[in-house]
Amino acid sequence: MSVITASAQKATDDKLAMQFYEQKQYDKAVIYFEKLYDRTPDTYFSYYFKCLIETKDYKTAEKITKRHIKHSDSNTYLYVKLGMVYKLMGNTDKEKDQYNKAVKEVTPEQSTLFPLAHAFEEAELYDYAIEVYKKGRKETPTTYPYFYEIADLYKKKGDLKSMVNEYLDAVEFRESELYTAQANLQQSLGYDDKNGGFNNPILKQELQKRIQQKPDKTVFSEFLIFLLIQQKDFDGAFIQSKALDRRQKGDGTRIMELAKLCISNENYIAAEKCYQYIISKGKENPYYDIASIEKLNANYLQLTNQTNPTTIEIKTLHASMEAAIKQYGISNTTLPLIKKAALLKAYFLNSPQEAIQSLEEVITEYTFDKSILAEIKLDLGDMNLLVGNIWDASLLYSQVEKDFKYEPVGQAAKFRNAKLSYYASDFAWAKTQCDVLKGATTKTIANDALDLSLIITDAIGVDTNAVPLSMFASAELSVLQHQYDRALARLDSINLLFSEHTLGDDIYYKKADIFKRMNRYADAVKMYENILEFYPNELYGDDALFKEAELYERYLNDKEKAKQLYQDMMVKYPGSIYVVEARKRFRDLRGDSVN
Repeated sequence: MSVITASAQKATDDKLAMQFYEQKQYDKAVIYFEKLYDRTPDTYFSYYFKCLIETKDYKTAEKITKRHIKHSDSNTYLYVKLGMVYKLMGNTDKEKDQYNKAVKEVTPEQSTLFPLAHAFEEAELYDYAIEVYKKGRKETPTTYPYFYEIADLYKKKGDLKSMVNEYLDAVEFRESELYTAQANLQQSLGYDDKNGGFNNPILKQELQKRIQQKPDKTVFSEFLIFLLIQQKDFDGAFIQSKALDRRQKGDGTRIMELAKLCISNENYIAAEKCYQYIISKGKENPYYDIASIEKLNANYLQLTNQTNPTTIEIKTLHASMEAAIKQYGISNTTLPLIKKAALLKAYFLNSPQEAIQSLEEVITEYTFDKSILAEIKLDLGDMNLLVGNIWDASLLYSQVEKDFKYEPVGQAAKFRNAKLSYYASDFAWAKTQCDVLKGATTKTIANDALDLSLIITDAIGVDTNAVPLSMFASAELSVLQHQYDRALARLDSINLLFSEHTLGDDIYYKKADIFKRMNRYADAVKMYENILEFYPNELYGDDALFKEAELYERYLNDKEKAKQLYQDMMVKYPGSIYVVEARKRFRDLRGDSVN
């Protein structure tokens, strides 16, 4: 046979062998691989070996494997294959002999360790693979200790405690491994949507052990703080951060950063603890003044997010704010306090005129950045609306809209002006502005604009009679002005005077909002139930179901009913924006524990 003919025959054999191999027709593939193997054994060994195993020709598989072991310089991984052959032949003793021989003979170099460990891993012989890497670690303890490879094998074994400790060993070996270890652990342990972090208690337990055993290794405290923050356990994070700050004799930087995280996660009580700790360090501390101010901001957020803050609580907080403003003066630092003190006056202490006067004095006497001034003007506009100064409110909104036409604060002002047109029954203009704002960069504004546009369209889209909508808009304005009885009377009048109006679900939804403000939660529930009974597929269907569940959970103390309603939410409105939150709350009420 000529060289060309032999080469062509080899190509044909190779093509047919691979075709049958890929089709898993091993009985046909083995015929061609036998010939190919005889010509170039190194190239075709793994394919031929696989075909022999699949066709149960264990004797030939044993023979060719021994041949390769004899002629290969780095052959230890081949002992694993030979051991697998003996396993299939039922010879357990010979099988284990080969595995042990592989571990014993492998040289502690990565070029030989990795192939052998991978061979054991593919055979699901994880303990042998771990033994291989540990042999490598023993020989090169300060250069490459194989922490991540061993950790991955423990994960495959299901030995999470050992896996966790390998990662912690990596961090102890070199502290710069902290972020890599955190990322790997987060991926390995999973992410729990209820607790917002690693969903296995083993990591926390092992970290706590190491902190006790090696208190000088502060990296473990840092790791634990990171873990607690991921799990939204801000109280725990504060305790650990405080201990670490004291141990390191720090200036409180870590605590100030934690306080910001607490605020962004609406855990105002934990934020207050953080700021109080800074204050307790004394006036010499560089964060003392800012912590004193931010603590009052946290107090404000905590108090105003309560269901029924008492007048005494509000007055006490307001007095503390006024004292701080007097102590620190008016500046960009104290401006948040100034605004919040005015908001307390306007919305909680029934003194809107005083609030307006205080903010007007501030912007008259002091120069602020334009964006800060815009925020103050929006608050001033809202307060003027509260006391019925519609024109003054519109003027303030228009100034902000003009100065920040394409920015979120300008779009917020534009929407407020659209609402003013709506309150004044200029529905065509209000709808035009809302349609423009549907493309607003801020999702909340875009959604609010869409909702208002739909209300206008539904109410007067077919019927040209705008009187029912005018009465509804007037009721909404009364709600803003805290004239709840008047608003309820207006809404009831719409039903009495205009039996054919299309505002049924809107009226129920608005009355539910009013009843919640008046702490009449059972009445609010009834309104939501009316929507779900008569208008389940309209705009407020999913809103009504979610908010009803929230009322039962937070105000009516009926957890079982709330759990049922959250479950209904997931079934009846699977596409709703509330589904993710409903699922979280359902699991929480069901008592799902961290695995």
